[in-house]
Amino acid sequence: MLRSLTLAALLLLSSLASQGADPNFYIFLCFGQSNMEGAARPEAEDIASPGPRFLLMPAVDDPSRGRTAGVWCEAAAPLCRPYSGLTPVDWFGRTLVSELPDSIRIGVIHVAIGGIRIEGFMPEEVKAYVKKQAPDWMRRALADYGNNPYRRLVTLARLAQRDGVIRGILMHQGESNTGDPAWALKVKSVYEHLLRDLSLEASEVPLLAGEVVQAGGKGVCVAMNGWIDLLPRTIPTAHVVSSDGCTNGPDRLHFDAAGYRLLGRRYAEVMLPLLK
Repeated sequence: MLRSLTLAALLLLSSLASQGADPNFYIFLCFGQSNMEGAARPEAEDIASPGPRFLLMPAVDDPSRGRTAGVWCEAAAPLCRPYSGLTPVDWFGRTLVSELPDSIRIGVIHVAIGGIRIEGFMPEEVKAYVKKQAPDWMRRALADYGNNPYRRLVTLARLAQRDGVIRGILMHQGESNTGDPAWALKVKSVYEHLLRDLSLEASEVPLLAGEVVQAGGKGVCVAMNGWIDLLPRTIPTAHVVSSDGCTNGPDRLHFDAAGYRLLGRRYAEVMLPLLK
C-alpha cells in the first residue's frame, strides 16, 4: 500500500496528465526480476546523483533517503527499493542525460522482484501467482508492492503522465521462465496491457528487453537468450539489448557492478535512436 498517497488520490492526479505535461520530460517504465531489481552492491560512482535531469518516482517509501512513493526525486542507486542494489536502469538514465540536450529530463519508474516469473506481471495471472506460486522468500518484496507489482507500476505511470511523456518500457526478465515456450506471448500480453491501460501507442513506446548473464556461455540461464533474441518476432516494437561481454558475479546468474553499468549503457544506446 502506498502510505504517502492513496490510490484514489493517485488516480485523480493522473486524470490531469494531459494538462501541463512536459514533452521534454521522457519517462521510462522499468520492470523485471533480480537483474532489473539489482543484485550488485552500488559503488561510489553509482551513489552520487547525476543531477536534477535524471529523476526517479519511487515505487515504495524510503525514509532513510527522504524518498516518498509517487514523488519525484533525484535518481541514484538504489533505485528499486531500500534494500536493493545497482540496476542497469542507473546507467541507462545517466547515459541518456549525458547524450541528450540539456533541455531533456529523464524520469524512471522501477518495479522489480528477484525471482518473479513473468506471470507476476500479468494482470490476469498475478493474483493466482501470488497466492499459489510465489515462494515464501518473495513475500516481503511482493508486499512492498501491495501484492500486485503490475498495478503498482500502472498506478505510478498514470501519475507520472501528468508531468511528462512515457517514451519506452525497459524489461529484464526471463531467468525464472527459462525454457517456457509461451514466454514471448506472455511478455506480449504484459506489454499490450501496459499500452492499453496507459493509452499509449506501440509505435511511440518501444519495449527493450535485456539478455541474461552469458558468463562465457556458462551462465545458469544462458539458454534463455535464444528466446529473448526472438522476442521481436512476437512484438515488432521490441528491441533486444545484448549482454555479451557484461561481467557477472560468481553465481553466473547476476551481473556484477561493472556488468550492470555496461548493460545499462547498452539499453541507452538502443533507446537513443528510437527517441528521434
